[in-house]
Amino acid sequence: MISRVLAVAGVAVTLIGVVMLLVLAAQAGFFGPVPRVVAGAVFSVALVGAGVRVFGRAGGRVGGIALAATGIAGAYLDVVAVTAIYGWLHPVVGLGVALAVAAGGVGLALRWQSQPLAVLVVAGAAVLSPFVTSELVLLAFLIVLQLTCVPVQLARDWPFLHAVRTVPVTLATLVAIAVAAVGDPAPGRIYWLLTAAVAIASIGLVGGFLVVRKRSGDIVAALAFALSAVPLLAAPALFERHSAALVAGIYAAVLLAVAALSMAPKLRELVRIPGSIALVTAIAGSFALLEACVGITRVSTLPIALFLVALGFLRVAGQQCSRVTAAFGAAYTMVGAMAYFITVTPEALATQRIAQERMGISTALGAVLALAVIAAGVWCARRLPGMTRGGTDESTLFVVASIAGLYAVTAATVSIGIASGAADGFIIGHSAATIIWMAAATAALLFGLRNLSRSAAVAKLALGSGLLVTAAALAKLFLFDLATLDGLVRVAAFLIVGVLLLLAGTRYARAFAEAGASKRNSDDAPAN
Repeated sequence: MISRVLAVAGVAVTLIGVVMLLVLAAQAGFFGPVPRVVAGAVFSVALVGAGVRVFGRAGGRVGGIALAATGIAGAYLDVVAVTAIYGWLHPVVGLGVALAVAAGGVGLALRWQSQPLAVLVVAGAAVLSPFVTSELVLLAFLIVLQLTCVPVQLARDWPFLHAVRTVPVTLATLVAIAVAAVGDPAPGRIYWLLTAAVAIASIGLVGGFLVVRKRSGDIVAALAFALSAVPLLAAPALFERHSAALVAGIYAAVLLAVAALSMAPKLRELVRIPGSIALVTAIAGSFALLEACVGITRVSTLPIALFLVALGFLRVAGQQCSRVTAAFGAAYTMVGAMAYFITVTPEALATQRIAQERMGISTALGAVLALAVIAAGVWCARRLPGMTRGGTDESTLFVVASIAGLYAVTAATVSIGIASGAADGFIIGHSAATIIWMAAATAALLFGLRNLSRSAAVAKLALGSGLLVTAAALAKLFLFDLATLDGLVRVAAFLIVGVLLLLAGTRYARAFAEAGASKRNSDDAPAN
């Protein structure tokens, strides 16, 4: 253990010395450019040679790995300096040489079957490269390191290599995006940062897909892909609103398409996308889609976009009986509901002045879509595995759906009334809401009574929901409508609700009378 600590410390100190030779000596004017670069290259080659020699001796594994790692990382830094500081190599050529050096290092690690060697090479080069160069050149060299390690991960299960090849390039790109977002960068720099983010995400996706497909239990590879997806999720911050929405929308389409491939039976067998990769792409794609929705909408129309997305997720979840997809649909439903609640608050529904200021066509459409989401959510939840029919879970589901539905119906009718432009549109909307509440309650009661003899559980649930909505309708009628509505509108509300109550009460009494008579006849029937 002590020998390993000393070896790692030696690698760090020596590489710092190489950086000083390449950068600090240039700043202080020591030596000329050629002596510095040549000295760094000769020193690196000597260290690699010494490492190979020591590794072959008894007890020389730790020392050999440390020496070789130092030499290879030093050579990589030398190439970075030649390209970024002195400009002796064209960036494309410099990146190619750096790729060859890094490939040689990880290739030696494969030959020696040494994860520490690969980790030290990549970590040493990644951590010290920012001291040699910065900005876009730095990102390019870090992306080279990320790319170089993909073939190694296919051959060896080296989880620490996943981290050191992904974390530095991700953090550096996020920092560059953050600096550019708060500043005023040139358009060219913005597009290069976007290109870097796309490259990182692509390497992460392809590498993660290949690795997890070969080793299905490699969770670290899936996490590395998730981390590599973050810079492209942050990239929309570099653009104005509509361009940001376009970037996020394209990214969401790609990621969700990859996730959807795992759901289609024929394509699933053909592509064989691992489950962990499909999950990560679905999560990242959902975040990107949320960014796109925010970018293309205003505060008043954002709930419409979110509810439409929620409908899509819930529909797929119901068809596929997928809990994960249902969770995405539920998340979008909650976010959409919160966005809708910002505008359509209880105070806005209860106060005519506020309602006329905030509500209109957009809130009416949002309420209608909310009702569709509620219906889709109930249908989806009842199809998911684990949902017991007639149990407590289903009862809770219907109670929550009923409460949310009452609010959405009220918001829809009041919004439509206000959008109509009528002077008493607010009052008419509330009257219509009360009538719809009572009509829905009556329908639920009649449905429950019709199923008394067929399914006791269904009848109990429908009757309970109907009675709950009936109580809510009556409470609204007497506590709100009586004080707010006036004239014929109030008369119409009371008459229609009263007739519906009479209908429900009559049918309720008749149904239980018939059930009682049927039971007495069965008891009086002679036994065979």
